[in-house]
Amino acid sequence: MLYSEDQNRETHRRGRIEVICGSMFSGKTEELIRRLKRAKFARQRVEIFKPALDTRYSDVEVVSHDSTSISSTPLDSSAIMLLFTSEVDVVGIDEAQFFDEGLVQVCNQLADNGIRVIVAGLDMDFRGVPFGPMPGLCAIADEVSKVHAICVKCGQLAYISHRIVDNEKRVLLGEKEEYEPLCRECYNQTK
Repeated sequence: MLYSEDQNRETHRRGRIEVICGSMFSGKTEELIRRLKRAKFARQRVEIFKPALDTRYSDVEVVSHDSTSISSTPLDSSAIMLLFTSEVDVVGIDEAQFFDEGLVQVCNQLADNGIRVIVAGLDMDFRGVPFGPMPGLCAIADEVSKVHAICVKCGQLAYISHRIVDNEKRVLLGEKEEYEPLCRECYNQTK
């Protein structure tokens, strides 16, 4: 049986990596959930992952700051994702900065296997240092969307998630009691 070029295109899955990055309170998770819900509506097979250590709102759901949520699988290691993705069209990953550096290779492998990979995470930590596997993911992504919160001091676009509690640990799960979005100028005034 011969297939036309159009039929061949329809059956050939094209993998890609989409990264959504920015500071806290910028809408990263909300955008991730929006894209994943659209994929589900289009009857695509979707699997969603989050780091097991992120239990702020739920142990098993990805939840945005505005309480939008979607079911997910919490994992301790990025390599485990490959065990759950043989029959999916789209993979969503939230809080990617908390995964190990192997996430970059996992996402590449998923995309090479024809899977659309949508990743959301902080691009910088509270000191303004690139965070975890996010710089590598941005480098290999087919598309990067940088979203911005609004600076709580002056109303400009936020640059960083400024930590407002006294704690120097790089990973400190928190919310509005621990962090505030600041623009570059307002952040520099806090130093």
